[in-house]
Order: sequence, then C-alpha cells, then structure tokens
Amino acid sequence: MNFEIKEKIKGLSAGLKAKVLLHREHLHANPELSYKEYETMEYVSKALIQLGISHEKGVGETGVVAIIKGEHHKADQPCIGLRADLDALPIQEENDIKCKSKVDGVMHACGHDVHTSILLGTAEVLHNLRNELPHPVKLVFQPGEEQNPGGATLMIRDGVLENPSVFKMFALHVFPDMEVGKVGFKEGLYMASCDEIHATIHGVGGHGATPHKCIDPILIGAEIVTSLQQIVSRKCDPKTPCVLSFGHFEALGATNIIPSSAHLKGTFRTMDEPWRAEALELIRMSMEKITEASGGRLELNISKGYPFLENDSETTRAMKAVAIDFLGEDKVDDLPIRLTAEDFSYYSQEIPVCFFRLGVRNEDKEIVYGVHHPKFNIDNDSLEIGMQMMSLAVFS
Repeated sequence: MNFEIKEKIKGLSAGLKAKVLLHREHLHANPELSYKEYETMEYVSKALIQLGISHEKGVGETGVVAIIKGEHHKADQPCIGLRADLDALPIQEENDIKCKSKVDGVMHACGHDVHTSILLGTAEVLHNLRNELPHPVKLVFQPGEEQNPGGATLMIRDGVLENPSVFKMFALHVFPDMEVGKVGFKEGLYMASCDEIHATIHGVGGHGATPHKCIDPILIGAEIVTSLQQIVSRKCDPKTPCVLSFGHFEALGATNIIPSSAHLKGTFRTMDEPWRAEALELIRMSMEKITEASGGRLELNISKGYPFLENDSETTRAMKAVAIDFLGEDKVDDLPIRLTAEDFSYYSQEIPVCFFRLGVRNEDKEIVYGVHHPKFNIDNDSLEIGMQMMSLAVFS
C-alpha cells in the first residue's frame, strides 16, 4: 500500500481518537433496543451533517446510509461498503464507569456503540481523503442486528446495495477474547446460521400426588430436550459444525402441583444449508411425536434466522495483508470458525465481504468480560485501531 496513504490514515486516526471516544461515551450512555434506534439515528445524522457528508435517514426504518466520493468519481460508480450496527441489548449494566447506561435494563453489551463510533471516525478520515479514494465509499449504519429478522434484511430491502451498487463490504466486531492492539481474520465459512425454537407444551395439570390423572408437560419437555440431542449426535455428519441448545424451560408448578403447560426456547446453529433444512424438519417431527405420544398438545414456532456468514477469500486475504503491513504480523491472528451468528451474513449472501475482529481486552485494566455480559467494556485504544482498519479496508 502507498506509504503516504498509510501515514495519512495513521495521523488522522490519532487526531480523531478523543472525538471518537466522545461518540462512544454518548452512545454507550444512551442505548436503544433493536428497531427503536431513533435517537441513535439522529445522533449519527447530526455527526455526518457536521462533516458535510451527504446521507439518508430512515433506511431500514432507523438506519443511515452515507456516501463519500471524490471529484474524480462518477455519479453511478460502484462503491465499497463499510457497515456498523446501532442497537443495544436488554441487559442491566453493572459497570462503574462515567458513561454507564442511563437506560434501565438496556446496555450496549455487544459493542455496537463501539462499531458506530469507529465508523463515524472512519467517515471523517475518508472524507479528508475523498479525492484519493480508489472507489466511492458507502457508509451503512444499520439497525436491529440483535433481533430477527435482522436489520440487514431491512437495509437490503430498502436498496442499500444499489444506487450506486456496492461491490464489496467490510465490517468489524469487538472481540473481548483478543488483546487490544490485535485484529483477527478468517477466510471462508466463519459464523453459523441461527434459528430459534419456541414451544409451548400443553398438558393437564393437577396434584403431584395423583400424576395418573395428569398429563405432565414437564416430563414431556424434559424428554424433548434430551431426545433432540440425538439429532445432532446421530443424524448430523460429524464434520459439519452444528449445535442445538435450549436455554429456557419454564413450567410454573410447585412441589405438589403439576402445571398445565411448559415453555421451551432454544437455538439451532450450523454451517450447512441442506442439513439446516433437514434438521429443522427433524426437530419439528420429533417434538410433535413425543408430545403426541404422551397425550399433550404442542404449539411450535421455529423462527428461521440468519444464514451462515462466509467471508470472501480474496477480499479477506487482501485485507489481512494490509493489516499485517500496517500493524505487524504479530498483531494479526487467524480465527477459528464460530457458532455464534451475525446478520452481516445476509450481505455475504449477496456480495463479497470481510467480517473481522477487533481486540478490546486488557487484563491489567480488568477489561476481560465477554459480549452480552453486564460488565462488558473495551480498552479505548481499540477505537483508534478500529478507525485505521476500516479506513485501510477501502484501499485493500
């Protein structure tokens, strides 16, 4: 990469670190849940107005899309996309920090405030370099990553990849397992599809001393939870990444009361689309047969979620090479596959993408908690590195 461009990105990012930290502190203190990011949308819009960057609000309901182009770019020239997500999680924050969430029960526990702040900083870096950009850049501030159907689907529906078209896209994500100063990449399959299982088992309640007069939904639910594991262990090719987990089992009886109903919630994840379809049907059939055999009645909703995320090999390899050149080989890690999910996967089904990780961990500062934890936090030095990587992506 051009030495002069690297030095400009380095200098601009360093100069913007304090400003981006203020963005992060404001967003962290004022989180909004999925598809309710109205104030966040306005904040992003005002920041872009101050920079003189043309943009549109209300894309995908609460998203923002901006374009940065130089004098040499044509009006309809294809763009490189850079994406950040806006939404927070329904978690009560337990950090004792000055920018602690002001919203009861809502927290930026997945780092989307970090992603948005970094992209705002990147916007300023690239706006300063607009006449040196090899391609126009489309900035995508996307709502609803944390909740089906995924804000990416709404953005794509509203034409975010068109007018002008986006021919490749990048996004980063905070990674508390990785020390600050490092980034990580994975070519090819990286993250899993994610489907949700919501079930209510209806039985017949009664006295715990007369179970023969009841149809016990707890017993039915327990059999479902244990029996369905055979679908993964005996029906799935062992070489195919796959997991089925139930995280919610509620039945409001008592020591001597068999309840009338029980509720199950679970997740199914894999990286193979034919197996995904087959497994979901096996799950449905098994749950129905187990419930029917015990005399109960099943209400089942299988909510099909995000597809698997596949990083384009050429795009990712080029970005990794740029990161090594800029940070040093010891600061760039190869990542294993993960069975977590990310709605950036919808973009990966349409165009070449690179979704990479940003280290935010600092054990000396006790910044060690994972995402979705009430004490999740970041080392602020990651903000500068994030700006550098997202800016460099445009030149990779």
